[in-house]
Amino acid sequence: MRKVGFVVWVLAVFLAFSNCLPAATTDKAKEQAPQNAGKVQPAQVAPAAPEKEGDIYKQLELFSDALSMVRSEYVDNVKSKDLIYGALKGMVQSLDKFSEFMDPESYAEMKVETEGEFGGIGIEIAIKDDILTVIAPIDDTPAYKAGLKAGDRVVKINKDITRGITLLEAVRKLRGKPGTPVTVTVLREGENKILDFTITRDVIKVKSVKNPRMVEDKIAYIKLSIFQERSAKDLEDALAELEKQGMDSLILDLRNDPGGLLNVAAEVSGKFLPTGEMIVYTKGRNNKQEMEFRVKEKKPRTDYPMVILVDGGSASASEIVAGALQDHKRAVLVGMKTFGKGSVQTVIPLSDGSAIRLTTSKYYTPNGRSIHGQGIMPDIVVELKPTKKEDLSKQSPAEVFEKLEEQPQQPSVKKEEYDNQLQSAIDVIKTMRIYKSCVMKK
Repeated sequence: MRKVGFVVWVLAVFLAFSNCLPAATTDKAKEQAPQNAGKVQPAQVAPAAPEKEGDIYKQLELFSDALSMVRSEYVDNVKSKDLIYGALKGMVQSLDKFSEFMDPESYAEMKVETEGEFGGIGIEIAIKDDILTVIAPIDDTPAYKAGLKAGDRVVKINKDITRGITLLEAVRKLRGKPGTPVTVTVLREGENKILDFTITRDVIKVKSVKNPRMVEDKIAYIKLSIFQERSAKDLEDALAELEKQGMDSLILDLRNDPGGLLNVAAEVSGKFLPTGEMIVYTKGRNNKQEMEFRVKEKKPRTDYPMVILVDGGSASASEIVAGALQDHKRAVLVGMKTFGKGSVQTVIPLSDGSAIRLTTSKYYTPNGRSIHGQGIMPDIVVELKPTKKEDLSKQSPAEVFEKLEEQPQQPSVKKEEYDNQLQSAIDVIKTMRIYKSCVMKK
């Protein structure tokens, strides 16, 4: 009786999505100069009024006075370069949590890490509410196997408290030689004790498309763990194999998918939307920072019921796919609100070998919704499990760090849990089938 009630409720919600079963065509997404970026444009931000040259000189004079005062009066002798770098670091970090100044050494390290092979634990992280936070552990990586979860708040790395840590500093601490251990201490929603994980670093190699299978009669399930170069091709292969098995509906699982390549997110979206439809666009202060992605797929799959599973670990590219298919009413979103990482960072080298990582634009869904800081709200909210009492993760950053020395550390044991979100997605698919059947009979 309870299950029937759920299906009736889902049907009522689904009636608002009567266009969830469109038919048309699609192929890889295309980047082009933006023209009309979607059905609803976000409110236009008026350009900042140009500062008068005299005002800028006055402010620089103030900085020069402060610099001179520190050099002459500070108790210890400090190099001018260190003072300048410190000022630049503070200036850029004050903009947002993703912008950062890198001295020449840090910038050189970043280039090695992004261009070469390195050891890590396999998590995406961000600064959220002034605490280092796990966006998501990547499937089958050391962090995932150890039991780290999306939303875990990292309060220590190798016993060093992370208060005030930058993203770059955190990444440096977590990365290292494969085979070496790193200890990560976290606060977890629903737990009243600190959890301590000792994780062995490894070379991170990720399989993006996982576990394609039939979960029930003709209902296909595919887990997409990250958006990398081969993800769209691997997804296409998985869909083709499931279609051979007779699939007539799809559950695409983007939970704990921290994102990845923007162009791949466009390609994945394009497999399920009509040709020419808007997928995502970016807007910045300058025209050169604006991009638009539309569907170019020639044989899209737009005719079967589709549900996308999302949660707080779904970020960036995952949110682009979820937002596009939700705006076009192609899929019903089930789960929890996504992370809200919808900004684009550009690394700008400076003359002395240092660099600035600067937020230069933001993502917008086809209907003009800003993803950044907002996230994507699912059509049907389903929590994975209830929150327990005395939840340390709900405390303020100050309270968290004050209690760190007092709390005993507990080893974590990863447990298999009943996936009620997946079951809800299956129920939604069944309801969509009923609706489609009723429409076809009319």
